[in-house]
This record gives sequence, structure tokens and C-alpha cells, in this order.
Amino acid sequence: MSYFRPNIDQLAGYVPGEQPQVGKFIKLNTNENPYRASPAVARAITTALENGLQRYPDPLATAFRQRASALYGFPPEWILATNGSDEVLTLVTRAFVGEGELLRLPYPSYILYKTLAELQGARSEEIAFEGDWSLGDKFAAAAQGLKLAFLPNPNSPSGTVLSPERVLELAEQLPCPLLVDEAYVDFAETNCLELVKRSDKILVSRSLSKSYALAGLRFGYVFAQPHVIAGLVKLKDSYNCDALSIAGATAAIDDQAWLAETRAKIIATRGRMTERLRSLGFAPVESQANFVWAPHPAQPVKPLFEGLKQRQILVRYMNYAGWGDGLRISVGTDEQIDACLDVLAKLM
Repeated sequence: MSYFRPNIDQLAGYVPGEQPQVGKFIKLNTNENPYRASPAVARAITTALENGLQRYPDPLATAFRQRASALYGFPPEWILATNGSDEVLTLVTRAFVGEGELLRLPYPSYILYKTLAELQGARSEEIAFEGDWSLGDKFAAAAQGLKLAFLPNPNSPSGTVLSPERVLELAEQLPCPLLVDEAYVDFAETNCLELVKRSDKILVSRSLSKSYALAGLRFGYVFAQPHVIAGLVKLKDSYNCDALSIAGATAAIDDQAWLAETRAKIIATRGRMTERLRSLGFAPVESQANFVWAPHPAQPVKPLFEGLKQRQILVRYMNYAGWGDGLRISVGTDEQIDACLDVLAKLM
């Protein structure tokens, strides 16, 4: 006999990218940063440890919010710190979408969004991107029970972005809040932060996992107008960010020189990687994230994925109904990418 709610019993569950615990791999499957985090992070965490962990952490991560406030030009009460940006997605889904109501998302995009709707016992609706990875007005159309829309920008798996002007157009048409998921935005040319000041319907989430090389720390944050943040605070765990993550995250965003240097390296490697994939016959999409989506118009790619894995090189194989399949390859170091592409060339 099951004691779970029926929707939980029926839930397939979100499956994260493979995280091998043994063996030596070139790991290009989960969009992690290939470089070590700013040395300031380790120093801050060491200091926090020396101060002891006997007390609960600051429930609102005030030190981080004050530093983010100075960096981005938003008052602290417009910012909420979270246990990874995935917690932002969970909180806003719980806050706005009830059982039987509707969550809208673009397709293809981050597959966790749909899972969050299922956890709520809610419905989800996928609106397909256009062939050029733009979004038509259908994404903003009213629908019965529509309570929330997610927009990853840059998108995964494509790495493409919608302009802030287009995002605002969609938000103004939507009858519900719009969460703009900017997990990869530090690798992009634009962002939607200023839109938060223009509309309380717009929330913007960020992550330290990608650009700041802190996937193992689990720290994210969201910008929204103060009354929206106040509502989300009611839903979060009492102490959702621990003392070590608050210290490390605050030190990370304080080191903007490290971010600029690391960002430049990743963008340069991304450009080289895109050109090399094109020379191998792939049709890579021009990415503004730290990965490249690479379908192949003339050759099956799943055997290539399997061949890479046999040689201990992990990339992500994805197959989307109506769109076909491809390899999503994270931007590693130049050495890692050269090794991956050299093996790909031999497999082909």
C-alpha cells in the first residue's frame, strides 16, 4: 500500500546529469565551470569554520544580500537568497500554482520545470520555440488556470536568449507572474534585471553554480519587488542557506575581477568549440551560455555520445520530440574541449 499522494506515485522524477563517483572523466555534461572558484571563497569559508558552527545561520543571508545590493543596484529587500536557484523555482511554483492550476514553460527547456508542476498536482503547458529559438505571442496568451510562466534566458539546451525588450512584451501580455531563469546569464550579452523594477510580475533568478564555479556550494538568489520577496520568505525553510554557503557566496560575488577573467576564458573556448563542431558537420547553435547545443543534420548522434562515454568523456545526449536530438557539451578548459573534439572526429 502506498501512502503517497497519487501524483507522487505517478511521478517519474527529475533525473540530474550523471555524476560519476569513481574513475577519471572529462566531465562536460552538467554545465559546471571547469575552473576553481575564487580563492576568496576558501578563505571566507575557513574563517566561518574558525568562528564555529554552533549557532544557526542568518535566516536571510544579510551579508550576501547587502553585497548583492551594492553590486546590482537593488535594495536588499528586493533580493532573496536560496539553496541553489532550483529552490527559487520550487518556491515560486509553490507560491503561485495550486493543485489543478497551470504552469507554462517553453519547449524545449529545463526539464525540472515540468516536474515541479507535477509535484504540486498542477498542470503544465509547453509552448514550442520558433525555429530560430524566438518565442511567439502564444507564450503570453491567456489560458484557464494559468498562474505562472517560466522562461530560461539563456535557454537550455540551446544557449539562446530573448532580448529584454521581448521579455517585457511577453510579461505585459501574460495574466500571471513570469520567472526569468538567468542561471547562465553571466555568459550572455544582456540580462533582464532592470525589468524587475518595471513590473512586479517579473522575477529574475540567478545561480552561483555556473559562472562562479560553486555548483558544489548550492547557492542561488532571486530579484523581485519587496512585497513578492516577503511572500516567498513565508515559504522558504527557516535556515535555507547555511553559514558556510553564505560566507562563500558573499566572497564569490565580491571578486568581480575573478569573474571577468574566468568569463572571458569560457567565452573564448566556446567560440573555438563552436567553430570546430561546425567543421565536423554539426549544426551548433550560437550560444550565450557555458555550453553548446550541437545537433547533426546527417549523422545519428547517440552513438557518438556512447562512444565518448566509453572513453570516459561525458556530454549530455538529449532528444526532443519535434526537434530531434543533439549533444549538449559544456564548455570545459581548452585541453578538455580539444580532447573531446579529437575523439568525436575519430568516432565520425
